[in-house]
Amino acid sequence: MKKKIITNAMSIDVEDYFQVSAFEAYIDKTRWDSLEHRVENNTNRLLDLLAEYDKKSTFFTLGWVAERYPALVKRIVDDGHELACHGYEHIRVTEQTAEQFRADIVRTKDILQDISGKQVIGYRAASYSINSENLWAHNVLAEENFKYSSSVYPVKHDLYGIPDAPRFCYKPIEGSDFLEIPISTVKIGQKNMPCGGGGFFRFYPYSFSKWAFRHINADQQSAIFYCHPWEIDPDQPRQKGLNIKTRFRHYLNLNKMEQRIRYLLTDFHWDTMENVFIKQH
Repeated sequence: MKKKIITNAMSIDVEDYFQVSAFEAYIDKTRWDSLEHRVENNTNRLLDLLAEYDKKSTFFTLGWVAERYPALVKRIVDDGHELACHGYEHIRVTEQTAEQFRADIVRTKDILQDISGKQVIGYRAASYSINSENLWAHNVLAEENFKYSSSVYPVKHDLYGIPDAPRFCYKPIEGSDFLEIPISTVKIGQKNMPCGGGGFFRFYPYSFSKWAFRHINADQQSAIFYCHPWEIDPDQPRQKGLNIKTRFRHYLNLNKMEQRIRYLLTDFHWDTMENVFIKQH
């Protein structure tokens, strides 16, 4: 029997270069408005790219960005993409109480819905910061009428991850249809290797990413890809005083990212998180 063609989920975390978790120790939030903003232009470039290939994506958007660039939010939905929540100002869930987390997601959801006129059902935590110590976040999201989260990375990493979490879509709350949709990994031996995008996608040769997605699809599973608008922007302002690891992770192969995304859009089938996962359940 011929296997069906698998559609994967494309996702973009809409945040500016200075808002990444790795820069928290170097750039205070009080400085954000005084820095050069590049998120609008870079996100529009990604929207143009998706339009060129006639592909749809989910845009996990910061409330902070949405407030400042409402036209960008409107273009996302007008172009037929899914708008989803990335929190207000990229605060990791590990840094929030349950009450603070609830306030953050409700505030951001309201901002996104007021601007777009569309219901927001998806959430992604800053830096995949739902881990084994704060699984209560799933309950809060469900209580606030989100239908899914894509916030768990089933890998061992110095900044995030639940290595023994399920690799594919699962229901984390007993008796609820709420879904957690983990970032894609490929199992090599007993280890989950990250392959879902971001810095790993820039670090590995494209041939590895292509093999990994094909391997996932061969198992009749949909993969998830993610990237950030700043990752296609090699001309972004360079931050001074970064440690070697942070500098390497952030700036590696930015000049190759756009072409690699073009390869992905050509080599695989893509749609939004909602269309790939929610409408199938």
